[in-house]
Amino acid sequence: MYHDIADDITKAINDGTFTKKLPTEVQLMARYNVSRNTIRKAIDLVYQKGLLRRVQGSGYFVNDISLTHKTVINLSVGAGQPLHSEDSQLVSKVVTFDKIKADAAMAKRVGIATDSELYRVIRLRYLNGIPYCLEHAHYLRSEVPFLSADSVRHSIFSFLRENYGISANNSEDYISLEKLAADQADLLKLPTETPVLTMSQMNFYGNNILFNFSTTHYVYPGLNFYFHSANLTSN
Repeated sequence: MYHDIADDITKAINDGTFTKKLPTEVQLMARYNVSRNTIRKAIDLVYQKGLLRRVQGSGYFVNDISLTHKTVINLSVGAGQPLHSEDSQLVSKVVTFDKIKADAAMAKRVGIATDSELYRVIRLRYLNGIPYCLEHAHYLRSEVPFLSADSVRHSIFSFLRENYGISANNSEDYISLEKLAADQADLLKLPTETPVLTMSQMNFYGNNILFNFSTTHYVYPGLNFYFHSANLTSN
């Protein structure tokens, strides 16, 4: 329940419903018809995403992480969409959508059994008509028995949440600078071996169950990555 409320609050922040400050706990309890404890758990999830800051005695304020004329990816959210204005459009072009089995190298890399059945999704994504990223993703069919073609063209994570109740509650992310292989460069219409920021990600739900892993090459100009850290101590 509180995961769904956290998702709704996150959506309200991203679409501008909540711009400066969250409603009070009492107001949110009435809005969602749940207990104070449930609201506090939901707010804590949103806070962990770096979308809120707490002011003692005043409540929670929306943390504006946007940058003027820049596109920001919030790594604290996990595999989310970039922050951009409401009139911007993120469009996916499906390059490959099929079923495969994990070979030994892939299985070892992500810690699954060899020959595990997977959905493979390769997508070119465009933001405002400009190449944004090339995404190469896999979904374990043991956790995701079915993916619709429509979800692959739009939001796979929304489909998983609505149909299977799967929401990523933690992820492992690695960012590196890599050179494009010939086939990747051809899809992105860039020279072979062009250096690009690359994120390798593994997403988990429930009791740390892996359901998705991916490698994404980002090519959008002026891209920024944001990460929220809290309760850090230094030596």
